[in-house]
Amino acid sequence: MIDSYLTLAKPATARVNRKKSRFLGFVFPIDSAERIEEKRAELRRTYRDATHHCWASRLLCDELVIESADDDGEPAGSSGPPILHHLSGADVVNVLAVVVRYYGGTKLGVGGLIRAYGDTAQEALAKATVIRKRVTVHLQVSYPPEVTSGVMATLHRFNAQIERIEYDALATAVVGLPPSQGDRFREAVREATGAQATMEVLA
Repeated sequence: MIDSYLTLAKPATARVNRKKSRFLGFVFPIDSAERIEEKRAELRRTYRDATHHCWASRLLCDELVIESADDDGEPAGSSGPPILHHLSGADVVNVLAVVVRYYGGTKLGVGGLIRAYGDTAQEALAKATVIRKRVTVHLQVSYPPEVTSGVMATLHRFNAQIERIEYDALATAVVGLPPSQGDRFREAVREATGAQATMEVLA
């Protein structure tokens, strides 16, 4: 299970010139496929006179990293994959990289395009601030008040984030934990309360 991941704190940009062609690089933190489409559409409006808008993304979906890349009319494999290569190399997720090209009149060849698109993406990433984000699963624990000491001891042992506690006929605690600790925490609470506690994962 993924307890944390690397992503970008904010957007960054870069510019590379190769044989009179201009390459503008953009990297963005994103959190959904919809945001990818919105950002790409925004750049197409802003740079509507550009020759190509090539891009790549890495999006974390549950436990999987979904990778996408597009050459936007450049020779196959010459632009989107080199951009994606640098995103993968930086091990960042929830990131979109777009490289906008203005053709300068001189063909670069496939090798030249690979280097130009890759270098532009790499330079934009180098200007970005990479941060680590923690993943938290939120659990609601319900238990009879008489087993409160066992629940509290377990919460402290797992260093759980106590977000809310309410006392009624049943006590209810909402806590946050890294996903990898979820199963062990459930078992520890069961043992500490004599199986009198129930747990529910909150959305």
